[in-house]
Amino acid sequence: MPSIRRFTVIPRLPTNLEPLRTIAHNLWWTWTPSARALFLRIDEALFESVHANPIELLSRAPQARLEELSRDDAFLAHLDAVAQGLDRYMTRESWFQKAFPDASGATIAYFSMEYGLHESLPIYSGGLGVLAGDHLKTASDLGVPLVGVGLAYAEGYFRQVLNSDGWQTERYPINDWSRLPVQPVLGPTGTRLVLDVQYPERIVKAQVWRVQVGRVPLFLLDANLEENAPIDRSVTGPLYGGDQEFRVRQEIMLGIGGVHALEAMGLTATVCHMNEGHSAFLTLERVRRTMEREGVSFAVANEACCAGHVFTTHTPVPAGNDAFAPALVTRYLEPYRAALGLTEGELLTLGRADPLDPTSPFSMPVFAIHNADHRNGVSALHGEVSRRMWKDLWPELPEHEVPILSVTNGVHTPSWISREMAALFTRYLGPRWVDALAEPEFWARVRAIPDAELWETHEARRYRLIQLCRQWLCAAAEKRGASPAAQAELEEVLDPRALTIGFARRFATYKRAALLFRDIERVKRLLCDPERPVQLVFAGKAHPQDKGGKELIRSIVQHAQNPELRGRVVFVEDYDMRIARALVAGVDVWLNNPRRPHEASGTSGMKAAANGALNLSILDGWWAEAYEEHGREVGWAIGHGEEFDDDDGDDREAEILYDLLEREVVPLFYDREAQSRLPREWIRRMKQSIACLVPSFNTARMVREYTERFYVPAIASSRRLREGALAGARELVAWKQRVRAGWEGVAVLDVALRTPTELRVGEPARVEVLVALGDLTPGDVVVELYHGPTEGGHDLPRGATVRMAHLESVGREHRYVGEVPTIESGAYGVSARIAPASPRPTRAFPTALLRWA
Repeated sequence: MPSIRRFTVIPRLPTNLEPLRTIAHNLWWTWTPSARALFLRIDEALFESVHANPIELLSRAPQARLEELSRDDAFLAHLDAVAQGLDRYMTRESWFQKAFPDASGATIAYFSMEYGLHESLPIYSGGLGVLAGDHLKTASDLGVPLVGVGLAYAEGYFRQVLNSDGWQTERYPINDWSRLPVQPVLGPTGTRLVLDVQYPERIVKAQVWRVQVGRVPLFLLDANLEENAPIDRSVTGPLYGGDQEFRVRQEIMLGIGGVHALEAMGLTATVCHMNEGHSAFLTLERVRRTMEREGVSFAVANEACCAGHVFTTHTPVPAGNDAFAPALVTRYLEPYRAALGLTEGELLTLGRADPLDPTSPFSMPVFAIHNADHRNGVSALHGEVSRRMWKDLWPELPEHEVPILSVTNGVHTPSWISREMAALFTRYLGPRWVDALAEPEFWARVRAIPDAELWETHEARRYRLIQLCRQWLCAAAEKRGASPAAQAELEEVLDPRALTIGFARRFATYKRAALLFRDIERVKRLLCDPERPVQLVFAGKAHPQDKGGKELIRSIVQHAQNPELRGRVVFVEDYDMRIARALVAGVDVWLNNPRRPHEASGTSGMKAAANGALNLSILDGWWAEAYEEHGREVGWAIGHGEEFDDDDGDDREAEILYDLLEREVVPLFYDREAQSRLPREWIRRMKQSIACLVPSFNTARMVREYTERFYVPAIASSRRLREGALAGARELVAWKQRVRAGWEGVAVLDVALRTPTELRVGEPARVEVLVALGDLTPGDVVVELYHGPTEGGHDLPRGATVRMAHLESVGREHRYVGEVPTIESGAYGVSARIAPASPRPTRAFPTALLRWA
């Protein structure tokens, strides 16, 4: 091969169109209707053909068209208004600045394996990435001082192609970064910033790209450089590709390389948020750097760093989490282990659910849990599931006290609302709706929108969805070589007036995409009723190695080809964010029927609800919370929260689904007022869905919650431990060592009830406890009463705690007193326990030590 010198050619914009370049490179335009409309004015057909990528649009727009626009007063006025809007957005005082002035100067680094920001930047695969993208957008809206860290995938996630039988195959087009909304990060000399990331045999180099997401920068590491060997270039090749060794290499690049990148750009993260366990190796690199800078031990540096770590788990089953063979981990982390002063056993223990089992794999979630003060699941139910999954890490704690909390996911509403619905909101709620997403009183005004206007807007979106489905189906058929007659038939599928149900997501088997087809004759009757027709629109991808997921796709495609169902069932291939927006905006009902409790949260139903669709879902993830609070006012529940693991359960829930559709959903949709032909009750529920769900299930609420509960406390705790040459961290390590050394002498000697065994409601039960503390002092421990209803058994399945007061010391023994409140009648139990008194208020149970009566 000849030696090649590279250069980049960028569009030559007339001087007065230069602001287009700035707007195109800031993804703020993706959630700002006026900015999107600006690019549509340049060339709507071209814009749609390049997946709404404004960089590609500007590079392919004819120079004559650009010159024409430079003389168009109307276009220039539009451009000026958008440019001024971006400037105002970037400089306005933010919620974070006003709410937390003491946290100024902090930097929160958000690490994620994927980011779903827009279809023009294909570095995402599904819900995890879209959630991460919405998180960044909302951090920008709120002014949270956050930066994103990820990987620049040469191939990204695959493009889906279905053959005529419905079997999924994959294409991996190469990303051309010169035509994407990214810019290279430059070093001090003005050349591209290139990092060295240490692997066992050699150094792997990576450059850094910057994506501007409103006020938040996202930095992407790219190892696809000529200086690297082919095997090293592939580290940032496909998303979620390769074997275990490939995943370890990729996760080292994300976690350790990500910390390198931030430091090289002069950004020292105060807090690091790990979105799933993929980036957890960052904790080692932060500890290593702290040890090197401050000259402290691993224990001290680790305490200082853990205070600033947040870990969010999204996976409700152990098998879905990354876990690596011990030998693989020790080989790839050897350069870091040596610098940290850890033995191989000590390193592996950090990632083992059972530290005493030498064959136990190295779990990335366990590693993240051990190295983060703040941990959470992504819905209330998922928090419960996560505590159950990882309760053995705190063997003495009752399951409900395991310190893994929950922050229910949300969606960045402006990114997912259709432009027609956004215009309706602006007309009746005012333009402030974009900034009032978390205000229930504000969204109550949705009920005042005239029924006719809301229904007209919704029907226009359904019609638009059906037109797009026909276009997408025809384009896919043409690529497969279908006959003109077959293509012509696809131009008439679906009925713009029929009840339209949408199902779109990753095709994992637990999501049960084909549940509705378990009784095919009943489906035919349901869909083909001439008076009350129903139609189904499916989309989604299966992981390339998931044969079960691919079989589900094929089964649905084959149902769509059934002559009796043709035109009533469609599968839209190559699901992406563009297709997702059309679906959630255009369907009447959003269907979700996973096998509970395997759906950690789910966000597609939130997007549909914001557009007025009604949800029909298993009580799993977010819907369990939404339905518990609002019930049938906002949609329907399939079942009552039962959990099944077999075909019998699938049959039972399919039967419930059929009954709901036949007896409630379909009749309600077609119940029309005689004169206006409006479905008044359906519209009322649409309004209820929007008014009740939008202010709860949005990322404005979610990111505020992360900020108030995790980020700001982590900033304060991290600063407190680091000040004075890590004096706070040193004291904490010394305290832990002293408590552990003295714990053998700790015991509950006696629990005495000082009130009658039968009390009236409202009379407190007074309890005295005698404890031995050995060499420890009352200031080192907390003595608590653990109490609650026995519920007919001999245990306390879900007790509450009351902190006891130190009454007196008798030599090395100590007497404590406390009172148990009695709120309801029934059988109650009480016990006592001793725990170390955490000197760090943000960290519950800082050790695994607990002594029960």
